[in-house]
Amino acid sequence: MTFAISMADAVLVDAHVHVFTRDMPLVPNPRHSPDYSFTVEQLLDTMDRHGVHYAVIAAASPWGDYNDYVLESLGKSARLRGTIIADPAVEKVSLDAMHAAGMRGVRLPFIGLPELPDLDSWNYRKFLRRLVDLDWHVHVHIEGPRLPAVLPLLEQSGVKIVIDHIGRPDPVSGTASEGFQAMLRSVRKGRTWVKMSGAYRLGANARECAQALYREVDVDRLMWASDCPFVGAESTMTYEAAITWLEETIPDAADRRRIFGGNALRFYFS
Repeated sequence: MTFAISMADAVLVDAHVHVFTRDMPLVPNPRHSPDYSFTVEQLLDTMDRHGVHYAVIAAASPWGDYNDYVLESLGKSARLRGTIIADPAVEKVSLDAMHAAGMRGVRLPFIGLPELPDLDSWNYRKFLRRLVDLDWHVHVHIEGPRLPAVLPLLEQSGVKIVIDHIGRPDPVSGTASEGFQAMLRSVRKGRTWVKMSGAYRLGANARECAQALYREVDVDRLMWASDCPFVGAESTMTYEAAITWLEETIPDAADRRRIFGGNALRFYFS
C-alpha cells in the first residue's frame, strides 16, 4: 500500500478494529456470526502492510462481555489499546486490572435493543463514575436516531464519550436528523469524539454527513478507523478502501493527518 505524499511521515492510528476466533462463545441471537477467525497476529500483519502504527481493538457485540481474547491480544503488542463490554455491576478491581493491561474504555452495545437501559439508575451512575475516575471513555454503539436518548445522561456523568461510524446518521434525513444534531451539540461541549469510520455501512449520504461533521466541529474531535475486518461485508470492503475514503473525504492535508493519527494517538496512547 502506498499512501499519498501528505501521509508519508504521519503516525497512523486505526481507532476501531476487531479481533476474534471462530470458537469464541457467541451471545444469543448475535447481530453477526462470523465463521472465521481474525486474530491479533492477522491484525498486526494488516497494520504493517498498510503502514499503520497503532490500533484500538473495539469489543464486539456478538461476543458480549467475553473480553478474554481482546485482553490476551493487548498483551502481545504495545501498539494496541482496547475497549471492553461490561456489565455495569463490574467491580473497580476488575477495571483497574484491565486498565493496566491496556484497556481504555467500555463499549455500550445498545444497538438493536428493544428498550434502552436506564442510565440514571444506581448501577449505571456508579459504573460511569468509575469510568470517569479511570479517565476511560464510553464507546457508544447505537443507532443515530437514538443518540438524543443517551447523550444527555452520559454528558451529565462527566465521562468521555466516543461515537462510532459518524454517528450512524439516519439514511434519509442525514445531517438534518435530530440524532446528527444531538451529536454536534455533544461534540461542541468538549468531552465527545467521533470516529470517521464505517462509511460502507451507512448508505449514500455517509460522505456528506462526514464532511458536515468536519465543517461543524473542532477537527481534534475526529478520529479515523477502518472497522477491519469488515464483518458482514468482507467480500466488498478492503483496508485500502477505508484509507482512501478518508483521503477523498477530507480535502485539507494537515487536518487529514490529525484525523488519521494524531488525535487518536493522544486520546488512547498518551
